[in-house]
Amino acid sequence: MMHRPTSKPHGNRKDIQNLKRLFPYIWDFKGRVSLALACLILSKIAIVGMPLVLKDIVDGLDSKQLLDDATLALPLLLLLAYGALRLMSSLFNEMRDAIFSRVRYHAMRGISRRVLKHLYSLSLSYHLDRKTGGVTRDLERGTNSLSSILNYLVFNIFPTVAEFIFVAIILLGSYEPHFATITFVTVAFYIAFTLLVTNWRMHYRHEMNAHESKASSYAVDGMLNYETVKYFTNEEYELKQYDDTMAKWEGAAVKSQTSMSLLNFGQGAVIAIGVTLMMIYAAQGVVDGVMTLGDLVLVNTMMLQLFIPLGFLGIIYRALKYSLADMDMMLKLLDTEQEVKDSGDTKELTVSDAVIRFNAVSFHYNKERKILDQISFEIPHGHKVAVVGPSGAGKSTLARLLFRFYDVNAGSITIDGQNISNVTQDSLRRNIGIVPQDTVLFNYTIEHNIRYAKLEATEKEIQQAAKHANIHDFIMSLPEQYQTVVGERGLKLSGGEKQRIAIARVILKNPRILVFDEATSSLDSHSEQLILESLKGVAEKHTTLVIAHRLSTIIDADNIIVLDKGKIVEHGTHLQLLEKEALYAHLWQLQQEEEKELVVQ
Repeated sequence: MMHRPTSKPHGNRKDIQNLKRLFPYIWDFKGRVSLALACLILSKIAIVGMPLVLKDIVDGLDSKQLLDDATLALPLLLLLAYGALRLMSSLFNEMRDAIFSRVRYHAMRGISRRVLKHLYSLSLSYHLDRKTGGVTRDLERGTNSLSSILNYLVFNIFPTVAEFIFVAIILLGSYEPHFATITFVTVAFYIAFTLLVTNWRMHYRHEMNAHESKASSYAVDGMLNYETVKYFTNEEYELKQYDDTMAKWEGAAVKSQTSMSLLNFGQGAVIAIGVTLMMIYAAQGVVDGVMTLGDLVLVNTMMLQLFIPLGFLGIIYRALKYSLADMDMMLKLLDTEQEVKDSGDTKELTVSDAVIRFNAVSFHYNKERKILDQISFEIPHGHKVAVVGPSGAGKSTLARLLFRFYDVNAGSITIDGQNISNVTQDSLRRNIGIVPQDTVLFNYTIEHNIRYAKLEATEKEIQQAAKHANIHDFIMSLPEQYQTVVGERGLKLSGGEKQRIAIARVILKNPRILVFDEATSSLDSHSEQLILESLKGVAEKHTTLVIAHRLSTIIDADNIIVLDKGKIVEHGTHLQLLEKEALYAHLWQLQQEEEKELVVQ
């Protein structure tokens, strides 16, 4: 399918190298490729054979002895042969399409899977920097571009080249050289004219599409903000923006259509001149007795037949340029380097006591802003350690480093004495479970979202996990129960319900290490209490790291670490820290006053 681009395809591409990179995906079915090419050649032989048979038909009908039955039988057989060749052309064309479809779709599947796998392997920083829509659009367009390129090559370019070669062989082998010369020169002029004019007129198309996209964005934005437009009675302003842009689109569209008419006329003129010259020489050959009427029909038919696929050259050329650009964007995704990768000698993480140590860990996203500075602490077996501090202190970064979404810039993080940089990322993450601040669910059933932690889990195990998370009764009260679809990103559920599903998911995973990343910061008091009860049960006998915003949720922690500006400024139990009357005590006092104000309201 040809898509309509909104911008000019970028330069600085390596199209030949890109096509070479795609060759292995196509060559997986080399037998089918060879068979499809054989069908292509047979189809073109049949197409080129039709004018040859037509020549004999015309010569046969031109006979003066039409009453002779033997003479009458000759055109009849040739007419049957002509029909058979037309049928063969159609048959081999369809066979080529059917045989090559497996190659095309297998290549699309292979390259899209590889790109998606590579995207999953890229670090979190890449996905935070890139817009998800942009990545998926590059992937979708790149996959479609592969299909388009294969279509253009196998169904348009290769057949046209094959037909041109066969026509050249016939003209050079059977007729005077000037017939072949006229054909070659006409085709060369036709291609050169088409490519030059197409390149010249493409900027009108770019301008057209850009204005159309802009106008569409005005219309959509206005509709999304319908109430605001009405509040300020700015309907005319919105209409003017839209209409002014569409006026520019109209101008570009007229120029695009006019230039298309010029292209079509120029192509028709080149064909007319070439065919006229061919007919003049052929007619003179008939007059001179060196050619028959059938020869005249043959050269005329062959030339016109050759220009039928060339008629789409401008469209194919333009679409091919965009397809190559889209494919280049997709392959650039594949070329993106992994920031966090397993080295060749990484081992599986083995967890016994699940003791976590942060040893002088320093980290920054960019050198101008240090997030963590010489952070050192330990979470002993079965202990609960909480990390608190003002916004931007680096609390959530600790969880991301533990998951190895990023590698530390200095220091190390160990689990049971094993540096997490020396173990496989898969084995590390299998042993850690997390309840994030913002739980994002798949747009599937509740059962699917819980089972996601353990794909082979039974229905009984899923329900047991939901019961431990205090969410089972709520699920059973729903009309579809566990088969309830939660909506995109879980929007059909409240924040507390989503968090409890996240807890059920962690319970089902049953990891040795638990991380709660501000899991109750955005909830109301009632939901928070339900979540806290669930968390308390889950955290027993697990090594637990809690990233906390509400200090009331971590007063039972074995150790509380207070971060400020990337450094540990205090640590101790809740009571010990209150006695110090430092930053923790100040934060506690502020939160207590906020809660009193809420109660008064």
